[in-house]
Amino acid sequence: MSEKDAIYQTDTGMSGRFVFDEKVVRVFPDMIGRSVPGYEWVVPMTGLIARRYAQPGSVLYDLGCSLGASSLAMRSAVNVRPVSMVAVDNSAAMVKAFQEKLGASPGEIPIEIREADVLDTRVENASVVVLNFTMQFIDPQRRDELIRNIHAGLNEGGVLILSEKIRFAEDADQARQTALHEDFKRAKGYSDLEIAGKRAALENVLRADTEQRHRRRLASAGFAQVDRWFQCFSFCSYLALK
Repeated sequence: MSEKDAIYQTDTGMSGRFVFDEKVVRVFPDMIGRSVPGYEWVVPMTGLIARRYAQPGSVLYDLGCSLGASSLAMRSAVNVRPVSMVAVDNSAAMVKAFQEKLGASPGEIPIEIREADVLDTRVENASVVVLNFTMQFIDPQRRDELIRNIHAGLNEGGVLILSEKIRFAEDADQARQTALHEDFKRAKGYSDLEIAGKRAALENVLRADTEQRHRRRLASAGFAQVDRWFQCFSFCSYLALK
């Protein structure tokens, strides 16, 4: 069980930019559950979607796997064999913690955990690729490249599950959704000081795209269909089919 997220309870809780270091890893399940509305639905539904689209003899990828919640959800749900999984994260602390978790709960489907940049990961023979709240942290200039590489590595009939915090084109819409998201975090026990502290730490680290930009990027890469299957405030998940 993770510790409670108390990083921002003082204005010196974290100085500078947000990073996925050991301090964040210790509280990450609590942090993401209290910060991302609907996360408790997105993860198991990722497994359910993978169950439908996983192809025998293929590979399932979890890019930006953090502590492996989506990987483990897919492993529990997928019922075709043989399949294998590759989970990638560039945070050494996240990878170490996921490896320890995986060692304590071995399963039938093998999971290879890699400490690497998702931009340097070659996707091959894939039937399901997951980017759950990962691309928002990637250099915007390289996001098109990442989606093209994923599409190229997907088998016909394969899918990309893309979950992101989006921004809204209209200022009034953005302000309304931001206010609702902050209300959600207050309801989960965060103080105004904590909300402001994390907002400052994430500035220029989490850079959200609009839904229209996501859709243009996916279509340009060659995805035939894109469905928004989940939304709660500014947090959305899309199913892109090859």
